[in-house]
Amino acid sequence: MLLTPFEITALVLSIQVSVVAVVASLVPGIAVAWLLARCRFPGKALVDGFIHLPLVLPPVVVGYTLLVLLGRRGVLGAWLYGVFGITFAFNWKGAALASAVVSFPLLVRAIRLSLEAVDRRLEAAARTLGAGRPRVFLTVTLPLTAPGLLTGTILAFARSLGEFGATITFVSNIPGETQTLPLALYSLVQQPSGDAAAGRLVVISIVLSLAALVASELVARRVRRQIGSAA
Repeated sequence: MLLTPFEITALVLSIQVSVVAVVASLVPGIAVAWLLARCRFPGKALVDGFIHLPLVLPPVVVGYTLLVLLGRRGVLGAWLYGVFGITFAFNWKGAALASAVVSFPLLVRAIRLSLEAVDRRLEAAARTLGAGRPRVFLTVTLPLTAPGLLTGTILAFARSLGEFGATITFVSNIPGETQTLPLALYSLVQQPSGDAAAGRLVVISIVLSLAALVASELVARRVRRQIGSAA
């Protein structure tokens, strides 16, 4: 089944947006997961709830909030555009930002669970051998959290592929610029003769998302086996 130029454009843009969203979220996600897993501070429950808020909020609310904050005339958007010439609204970078916000809780949760499962005695042993905290984190903690890190990354990627509400609210549905697979599917179902093309996009979306989820499970299993054999 050969893809049409319309399908290729939507598919490539979806992958581009999802990859950028995940890469941009990775370092903040690790930092936030470590903070929630290892630190005690006043208001921790509130911070935890705020991080996971995009999971329960309607995506349109997330998109509208981003538009108010980062639109060309938004609270932060006007400053970013005036000082740096950067704008997120109505372009693919905004689509990546919307996807990153919506998928961020999945990334954080997977990494946090892995961090909480790490045997703290291994970190303590490394410190008694003279390793500083940054080195212990990079050489002991982070490798042990690899299954959760990989799982969270691929789950966030899959969630970004399916993002619709926040994206269409924040960056609209512009062919070739912000029209990812879900938005292209939405456009087709609005057309009287678009059922066949919409069905093809449904199949493409299912195959792509299922491949990401299966890859997540296979990679996580392999890493767990490697860690188990090394131990």
